[in-house]
Amino acid sequence: MADIVPFPRPVNRHPEPLWRHLLGDQLRRRRHEREETLTETADTAGVSPQYLSEVERGLKEPSSEMIAAIAGALDTSLIELTSAIADELRSAPASVSASASGGRGVFALAA
Repeated sequence: MADIVPFPRPVNRHPEPLWRHLLGDQLRRRRHEREETLTETADTAGVSPQYLSEVERGLKEPSSEMIAAIAGALDTSLIELTSAIADELRSAPASVSASASGGRGVFALAA
């Protein structure tokens, strides 16, 4: 059987959160600010409520076209959305980064 060789983790460095999780959080926040239901926003965007729910929960990796459609339904632009996410990444404490990725991030190589 192969030996497992762990990759060392840099000291005090946690994995960054996944883009789809931050995107989903930002979309949900904006939808709630507008006091819209999933169905209302999804109808305006031309997607199903189930799909929008999965995007908001970070389960789907939407295409740029889908992100643009949802952003448009929320009266925002791609640049505003991505800037807000980038600002979140810049200010995210290490513990938030680790929890957003599910606490994973240790890699190992089987040789």
